[in-house]
Amino acid sequence: MGYNFRPVERDQPYLMPPSLRDWLPEDDLAWLVIDVVAELDLGPIVSRYRADGWGAAAFDPAMMTALLLYAYAGGDRSSRRIEARCRRDIAYRVITANQVPDHATIARFRADHEAALGELFGEVLRICAAAGLGSLGLVALDGTRLGADAARDANRTAAQLDDEIARILAEAAATDAAEDAEFGADRRGDELPTALAERGSRLARLRAARTRLAADEADRGAAHEERLVERAERETTAGHRTIGARPGPPPSPRTEARANVTDPDSRMMKTRAGWTLGYNGQAVVAQDGLIVAAELTQSAADATQLGPLIEAAVANVAAAGFATPIGTLVADAGYWSPATLATPPPGSPELLVAPKPGPRRTSARKRTIAHEALRQAMAAALSTERGEQLFRRRSGVVEPVFGQIKEARGIRRFRRRGFRECASEWRLICTTHNLLKLWRSGRYPPRSGPSRGRPPRATHPPRHRTSLSRGQPPGT
Repeated sequence: MGYNFRPVERDQPYLMPPSLRDWLPEDDLAWLVIDVVAELDLGPIVSRYRADGWGAAAFDPAMMTALLLYAYAGGDRSSRRIEARCRRDIAYRVITANQVPDHATIARFRADHEAALGELFGEVLRICAAAGLGSLGLVALDGTRLGADAARDANRTAAQLDDEIARILAEAAATDAAEDAEFGADRRGDELPTALAERGSRLARLRAARTRLAADEADRGAAHEERLVERAERETTAGHRTIGARPGPPPSPRTEARANVTDPDSRMMKTRAGWTLGYNGQAVVAQDGLIVAAELTQSAADATQLGPLIEAAVANVAAAGFATPIGTLVADAGYWSPATLATPPPGSPELLVAPKPGPRRTSARKRTIAHEALRQAMAAALSTERGEQLFRRRSGVVEPVFGQIKEARGIRRFRRRGFRECASEWRLICTTHNLLKLWRSGRYPPRSGPSRGRPPRATHPPRHRTSLSRGQPPGT
């Protein structure tokens, strides 16, 4: 008796073409992404294409949008990796209908439509609201640092930037003089070397970094002068220095400011693991893990983001059509902003923000007397049984979301460069997080009858199956 194995006939031709409907189960994430994209308003993306029928046929914008959303949901953000998946992964082949856009096409689509792709956050949030997601009785606000697509070694001081700019300009002038001597002043000659073209691009980035440093130096100088004026006014009013105070030199702005030549918009930010070069991703999260507001900032301080995030969350909840408004918003002491808490944005929910301890210096205490009553009132609200219970749930609401993004999906740094580009990518990351929540919830069942994205279910058992393996995106 021999072994009884199923035959492996890779050379057996199919009598009928295999159907995409047989490749994935009905509840697969790929089908949900296709169905959701069919309900999105892709007008801003479609409007950028020619409507006269001329030129080569382009890939369907709905298919490209679904491809990006599915790839980001699984943590695949490299255009080359996405192209490889389109060749080898069943779910990707279902989404693209067996088409394989190359990595350059994928990268151009993402760059050309970055603003419209970022706005899909609100569209997907509307679908999640219609499906019954979003426990808005309590929402939590927090931020996380994501690395920039640049190295810390590319940071330069103002003097280093000036030296490098001068060196590149001198090298370009020497190259021009040598070419004039070889080809003549009135003749162009052959194309410029690739290295010279790269130096021209680098020179533009160096100049952008130097401009940013100049603006930062001006801001720090103005703040320094303002501190000196305030100190002089206090001493004039008091008539003498505080007893026991050390005269010492006045505080001065930091002299060794640096800018990154690869991504001038990125900033150095402190994390629990040390300093990192990147951006500060902000999110307002509902009790069920749904992100209702997502913004990106270059500021390492969270306190300035309290007002903008409240406004964004209230506006998004209203636009998405949630049945109830936000009940209470909780945030840690990093978001303590007396100005925002004293005059919250219109329509703000109840705010529970851990107050920072009062300032130690006498001069600082004098300037914050107006906010001391606010601090005491917030401390009293948080000391009640209800306040303690609500604030204790803050970390359990918002921290798992950042863990799912960074650990489960492996997104720890941006793939794009520049603040506008990274802001769009952050919103796309949060959009796909909500898509995964919608998929895991099971509240978005397949629609009855044929849909625009999904082929109708077969009425008989499938006769053939492919031998391709299907990738499983990480869940949330």
